[in-house]
Amino acid sequence: MKIAFRAVYPAVVLLSFALLSACSAHKNTVSNKQARRNNNSIQKQNREAIAGYTPFTVTSYIERFKKIAVKEMDLYGIPASITLAQGLLESGNGNGELAKVANNHFGIKCTSDWSGKGYYKNDDRDNDCFRVYNNPEDSYRDHSEFLKRKRYAFLFELDKNDYRGWAYGLKQAGYATNPKYPDLLIGVIERYQLDQYDKPEGEIQKIKREDRVLAEINQTIGVEKKDPGVNSTPSEKLHTVTTGDTLYNISKRFGLTVDELKALNNMPDNNIKIGQKLIVVK
Repeated sequence: MKIAFRAVYPAVVLLSFALLSACSAHKNTVSNKQARRNNNSIQKQNREAIAGYTPFTVTSYIERFKKIAVKEMDLYGIPASITLAQGLLESGNGNGELAKVANNHFGIKCTSDWSGKGYYKNDDRDNDCFRVYNNPEDSYRDHSEFLKRKRYAFLFELDKNDYRGWAYGLKQAGYATNPKYPDLLIGVIERYQLDQYDKPEGEIQKIKREDRVLAEINQTIGVEKKDPGVNSTPSEKLHTVTTGDTLYNISKRFGLTVDELKALNNMPDNNIKIGQKLIVVK
């Protein structure tokens, strides 16, 4: 018997996830009228796909996207089980509005470097801008590219079948604010045996893959590529550095460890400066 994923994980759980990808300022200041007009245009462009849409079950979603997830795993080292589990969670088994209308299966928002179309929905802010893709395959590829950021670089040093390491590492790197996110991912993977699609790799293969992906990540460091989180973080979750502040006393003030504070803010070292805004709430 096929069991719909939402029966196991209610929508209220799905709404607790927070991809920390921020919509660029100019795309996040649209009026309700502008958002409706834009969304209507996107819906008209995709009306044939929407009209002929057949709802997914967990089983049919996995069957549809497993080969794509394996392809991304072989290219980048992200376990296929992790990609499939995130796709199921973030898209409501592919049945959510963003997945159906915008081919967006991971809830990735517009950023300053995004030149494609946007689809507006209320999320962290009113009329948050989400990326629109030509097809679901582009969404899966962009998910891989999205993770090729400095804050996630350490994950690509894990074995590509280490789904537990990836699940906890994503939370550590600030991918989601839900403290139970790793457990939710692992629960989905093990419930539906998604780890059967993960593949081990030999030592030489691993070294070559790591070198290639980490080199690509290093090339983007210093390039204007707005990192998720800071612009979209509510002011009550930010602390402005003042004279006398150190990472240690800031972390203690907000009940964090120094490492947690650094991970939240994608900091490579302990250096801070007056006026700098730091995320201080997980």
